[in-house]
Amino acid sequence: MNIGMHVPYLDNPIVVSLYLGLLAAATTSLGALPIAFSKSTTWRHLDVALAFSAGVMLVSSFTSLILPAIEISKSFLTVSLGILAGVVAIRLIDRFVPHEHLYAGYEGPAIGKKLLKKVWLLALAVIIHNLPEGLAIGVSTAYSIPVGIATGIAISIQDVPEGLAVALPASATGGVRKATVIAVLSGLSETLMAVLGAVLFTTFSILLPIGMGFAGGAMLYVTVKELVPEIYREEHSELKVTAGFITGFLLMLFLDSAL
Repeated sequence: MNIGMHVPYLDNPIVVSLYLGLLAAATTSLGALPIAFSKSTTWRHLDVALAFSAGVMLVSSFTSLILPAIEISKSFLTVSLGILAGVVAIRLIDRFVPHEHLYAGYEGPAIGKKLLKKVWLLALAVIIHNLPEGLAIGVSTAYSIPVGIATGIAISIQDVPEGLAVALPASATGGVRKATVIAVLSGLSETLMAVLGAVLFTTFSILLPIGMGFAGGAMLYVTVKELVPEIYREEHSELKVTAGFITGFLLMLFLDSAL
């Protein structure tokens, strides 16, 4: 009789994606905790934390998504089309979904700024960031559970500062309770995308290389267009944010090589 510790559910990429997505949602919510317990929480070091996130996202877009996609498809063109589709998709969301960034300000249709309160515009900006991250977890897990676990752990770690990034301005405009709710909802959007990505690309595995390229392209767009300009907004913080970026870069590289 086999009495080993085998857990069949952990062999299922959809279930693993759900667990990893919930972990990401939990760490995003964790980022909001300083707001709930301290009235003196400030923006100090937030740019360093976001730089760390950018380092994680940049490496994971390549090591967990783009390079494996090229390896399994044997087609640079196929993966390139996926990357371009991911970039275009997030660009269109940026253009047509009203949202507001921490430092870059408002983006989207002009009417959105009139219809939505600032606290929800800030939340939508974080959700836009979280969608490719959740998709990256689901797609990388559909490709390989160990790769998905490495990606999920790294993204969950960098979601802590992202939770703080949405909670800080949200608390200033909508109060602590609303800030906490928004952080939780933004994290759950990541869980949803992780599960949807795993379901779609395990069901239609022939599309996996395109899906991996798509998620990688979307993350590259968010990193280069959104995060990098914001973290380097102040010259005096250049050394600190670069150190934060390299730390996130190396962490993701270590997790990917270890797992």
